[in-house]
Amino acid sequence: MAVDEALLNRAADHGDATLRFYQWRPATLSLGYFQPHADRELHPESRGSALVRRHSGGGAILHDRELTYSLAVPPGAGYDRDPYALYFAAHETLRDTLRLDIGLPRGCDVQLCRPAGDPRPADEPFLCFQRRSLGDLLVRSAASGLPSTVDGWHKIAGSSQRKRRGAVLQHGSVLLEASPEAPQLPGLRDLLGEDVDARRLAAAWLPRLADRLSLEIVPPQSPETMLEREAQAIFSDKFGQDAWTLRR
Repeated sequence: MAVDEALLNRAADHGDATLRFYQWRPATLSLGYFQPHADRELHPESRGSALVRRHSGGGAILHDRELTYSLAVPPGAGYDRDPYALYFAAHETLRDTLRLDIGLPRGCDVQLCRPAGDPRPADEPFLCFQRRSLGDLLVRSAASGLPSTVDGWHKIAGSSQRKRRGAVLQHGSVLLEASPEAPQLPGLRDLLGEDVDARRLAAAWLPRLADRLSLEIVPPQSPETMLEREAQAIFSDKFGQDAWTLRR
């Protein structure tokens, strides 16, 4: 979380865009920025996992058998004025990656969520992946033994954002497999009935997303001493402090 905030600062201060893929160890529950800490008790399966509070909004996410991405874009791109443009850029390119690069077995499909009817209720579920918002990525599976949903579609990717001086940081998570800490949430491996490797998925998704955003892919320069120092300072002042995690 501290590295992602440092990348948001870099986007705001220097105009750099950065796309980062990573995974978590150990399994960690991240609270959305506005979620009360006490609501953690609403999900007993994850009570034993590590805990962090994101600086982006949305519902809680159990980071375990999934792929996380962060995308920091600078001011001037217009994404601060239309947040859904960045959601759709990420999720439409992920949809195309699954269809064209990973491949969907017979009976499966993937689509973006376009909810109809009333706005989201005030008493939304605690977990992000039990909620649905415009632009979320959904998979319909022909596999048996999966948790039931009203319409047969399962959310496998969602995103949330944080803005700073016109720059935008978008966090997103792609479920790869149901976690013992959140068994009610199937991932791609459960829904497609075959292995989906995190590295292969990221490698196939990266050029599609970069092309959609008109970005040139440049490998990170190493060592990133200044970035590491800023991230460490942010961690010490914020994400490493109980006052931040328990603030609500």
